[in-house]
Amino acid sequence: MMATILLIGTDDALLEGVAQLLVASGYSARTAHSLEEGRALGVSRQPLAVLVETTLALADPHGIPTPLARGGAVLLYRTDATPAGVIPPALQRMVLADLALPLERNRLLALVRRMAERAFATGRREVYEERHPS
Repeated sequence: MMATILLIGTDDALLEGVAQLLVASGYSARTAHSLEEGRALGVSRQPLAVLVETTLALADPHGIPTPLARGGAVLLYRTDATPAGVIPPALQRMVLADLALPLERNRLLALVRRMAERAFATGRREVYEERHPS
């Protein structure tokens, strides 16, 4: 099974670019335009990471799709044009990183790689096997 990354946001061009980056790096990327759609996609296959547009997460912090694959995390993103805002503490505790995309796409890829490597190293090989067979 290949690690799945769930992308949730309203900017189609940005989501497509990030999805292409992840797929080219050996991950499976699924996109949704709302938290509700993201929850529906996350049921069939638990994602290693959920990348959520910050404005959507702020509107409904309890609507972020979970559960994640073991060792997974929630990441927030905003566009380069959107200034960084204040994230409430309850949401901060759920989130591994707040990224400015597309500027920080390499940081996103590094975080996803690290999560997959950590899952593999701790015996959760189902997250990683298809990319790196034993």
